[in-house]
Amino acid sequence: MVGMKSRPAVHRGGRRGLKMVILPPLFGALFYSGQAIAQITPQPPSAAEPPPAAAVPAIQAPASPKVAPPASGAPAEPPKAEPETRAHISNALLPSSLPRDLSPWGMFLTAVPIVQAVMVALAFASLVTWTVWLAKTIELWNAKKLARRGLEVLASAANLHAAEKKLADTASPVQRFTAAAAEEAKRSKGLLAEGVKERAAALIARIEAQAGRKITKGTGILATIGATAVFVGLFGAVWGIMDSFIGISKTNTTNLAVVAPGIAEALLATALGLVAAIPAVVMYNSFARAITAYRGQLADAAAEVLRHLSRDLDRDAFARHEEDADIVPLRQSAE
Repeated sequence: MVGMKSRPAVHRGGRRGLKMVILPPLFGALFYSGQAIAQITPQPPSAAEPPPAAAVPAIQAPASPKVAPPASGAPAEPPKAEPETRAHISNALLPSSLPRDLSPWGMFLTAVPIVQAVMVALAFASLVTWTVWLAKTIELWNAKKLARRGLEVLASAANLHAAEKKLADTASPVQRFTAAAAEEAKRSKGLLAEGVKERAAALIARIEAQAGRKITKGTGILATIGATAVFVGLFGAVWGIMDSFIGISKTNTTNLAVVAPGIAEALLATALGLVAAIPAVVMYNSFARAITAYRGQLADAAAEVLRHLSRDLDRDAFARHEEDADIVPLRQSAE
């Protein structure tokens, strides 16, 4: 019984030992054989990884021929010019040919003669504008001051003769008004008062118009400069841009370094036109208002002179009437 039971145990242990001996080498052989088959079998290219590009052989530049050093005592030969490998570069593209000074004076010096003439004319117009402004400002200030003083004298004077004496030392249109009215009253003594007033009013009106024309001298040139300076500057700009386009066509390039100087010169001419025109327009409008106010002062002075003349004529007529009234009784009593 004991011997019969122990036999199967020995048999089972023998099977286990056989499995432990045979199976590991078998699994190892299968694993290595699978790797070998995978290496031999071609794999399809993956979509994520592009196929490797074929190797491109590097292109080596041809070696420049070596030049043997000259023998001692022999003159060295000049190096031969290499053949041109690029297109012809215009002189306008070279930095040395571009204007380095882009200041207003530098652009004026590099501009074409016509644009230079336009710039000179506009600069002269601007100088004339400021000269006229200074002269007319001083003239209008003095004229208004004299007219204001004449009005004060006429308002405070008792009669035309007294006003003429006070204004004798001033060379102003108001002084000429009083002198003309007094002269007309003197020359028309004994005549009708209405005729004297009409003749004096006509003479004073002519003096007033003459004074107005005199004070407006010089303002016409301001109007001319203000109206034409912009167009003159525009002419210079058009000519400068046209010259720039001609340069572009000659150099066959649109490089900004070539186009910019000519356009800058053209814009400088336009800027000078605006510099000359804008102040001229502003000054002309200012002088127009000041001259209108001055003419109003002259009109007030002329009206004041005519009132003095009318009062003086009425006083003379009243005096003559009283004198005649005194003389008539005396004549009647004498008769």
